Amino acid sequence: MAERHLDACLLSVGPDLPWLTGYEAMPLERLTMLVVPRDGVATLVIPRLEVPRVVERPDVFRLRAWGETEDPVAIVAELLGAASTAAIGNRTWAQFLVALQRARPATTFTTTSEVIGPLREVKDPHEVGALRRAAAAVDRIAAELQAGAVTLVGRTEAEVSAELGRRILAEGHQRVNFAIVAAGENAASPHHEPGERVIGPGEVVLCDFGGTMLAEGGAGYCSDITRCVVTGEPTAEMAEVYSVLHEAQAAAVAAGRVGTPAEEVDAVARAIITDAGYGEHFVHRTGHGIGVEEHEDPYIVSGNRRPLVAGNAYSVEPGIYLPGRFGFRLEDIVVATDRGPDALNRADHRLVAVDA
Repeated sequence: MAERHLDACLLSVGPDLPWLTGYEAMPLERLTMLVVPRDGVATLVIPRLEVPRVVERPDVFRLRAWGETEDPVAIVAELLGAASTAAIGNRTWAQFLVALQRARPATTFTTTSEVIGPLREVKDPHEVGALRRAAAAVDRIAAELQAGAVTLVGRTEAEVSAELGRRILAEGHQRVNFAIVAAGENAASPHHEPGERVIGPGEVVLCDFGGTMLAEGGAGYCSDITRCVVTGEPTAEMAEVYSVLHEAQAAAVAAGRVGTPAEEVDAVARAIITDAGYGEHFVHRTGHGIGVEEHEDPYIVSGNRRPLVAGNAYSVEPGIYLPGRFGFRLEDIVVATDRGPDALNRADHRLVAVDA
């Protein structure tokens, strides 16, 4: 905050608040806001009825509960004191920002991503451990999928998605963030919404799933994995396309060394896919950061010239999508370390044929 000449940070709904305090605000019309002055004690302004949900941490923040007849915006404005500059959480509801601007017309507001983003994107050993536990949990589900323990043929994508969700929760996650199941031609849509399409024999089934697992201290850390299977023996074309993808993904994982610009990791995967003739069918970035959010900095994409640093955690997930036919994506979570890239996901990377 001092480096960026900010007098205060204001955090409401979104990931920054639980990352700092262990408390996740409910997205209510009642304002919850942590007021963090550059110098002084942080104060969590919170509806009185929400106080029982807070694990109090007097060494981190003090509580200011407000009643139904009080004006929480006025309380926050008073706590800002003489602040002339303040950063406010990117996810804060617009109605609260507008009200604060009216209450504090002399205060210049910016977003907290410029302050907290650089801190969050470098994971400490505790955070890496939390990501590793979450990754191991979805690895076990991926292994069950590859072993044929998840019935596919004759079921709808939505039914399989729901089962993956149940398994995510059974593996210790607090919540399911997504469970994409895309069969056949639907696998060519990277963010396909699982529907009533029935999975048949001889089809590619793309499964991309993850959730949030609570760590010590209250914040949750995310998992994210993609594996593809074929309900029967893959065709020669399927095997060829997947072989290219497998090579590209492995090379991109290996390229993620400390000091390497993020865009170079993307370029490694993209070059292999392009040289094989499938460049136009790789339609998204190679990866995204992960932590308390499933998508956060650093992004592994052309144009991001920032070098990787030890503690960066990110996905490597190139894809090849042939419209109207099938698609493949292969994804691991990787942590940049001084010893080289550490891939947290260990589930089989081969294209597995399942009889399920």
